[in-house]
Amino acid sequence: MPTTRSARAVKPRMSDAAVAARTGKSWDEWCRLLDRAGAARMSHQEIAEYLSTEQRVPGWWSQMITVGYEQLRGRRKINETPDGFQLSVSRTMPLPTARAFTAWTDARRRAAWLGRARLEIRKATPHKTIRITWNGGPTSVEVYFYPKAAGRTQVVVQHRKLARASDVPKMKKFWAAALDRLMKPATAGKN
Repeated sequence: MPTTRSARAVKPRMSDAAVAARTGKSWDEWCRLLDRAGAARMSHQEIAEYLSTEQRVPGWWSQMITVGYEQLRGRRKINETPDGFQLSVSRTMPLPTARAFTAWTDARRRAAWLGRARLEIRKATPHKTIRITWNGGPTSVEVYFYPKAAGRTQVVVQHRKLARASDVPKMKKFWAAALDRLMKPATAGKN
């Protein structure tokens, strides 16, 4: 496969300048190096391991370069993981963390902003994370709570294991609207 820019299946999510500043190589340089190393025949894990051990790329960056390479070479679509497709939506809310957390875990309060969504909370770490089975599975939702100054909270929703790429924009729109409703004090409830 050619290693020129025309060989790119997609536009990289991170700029060449950012990748080069952190790793010492641009996307084209990483692609050429990985092509020569036989990455076209390697699994995701094998590519990441090669980058980590042979090229001494730190963990997060070895994953970033591996995913970027797979996307650039057409082996992986944007938002695709080995388990399906995923998305992330985030809002910083004018709510204390305890109140934002309770708005998720209390069924009555949750219904005020999420409606009749079917979900099962599998695990909840108070004021930090919630793991959810969505609509009876197989997709799952992870919710993260990050306290901010002035009694605000960043809430991050990650919806995973979606079956199709076309599910991503639909669910991203759904979660953005749901979090916007949650930001309204009347729907979040009182602590």
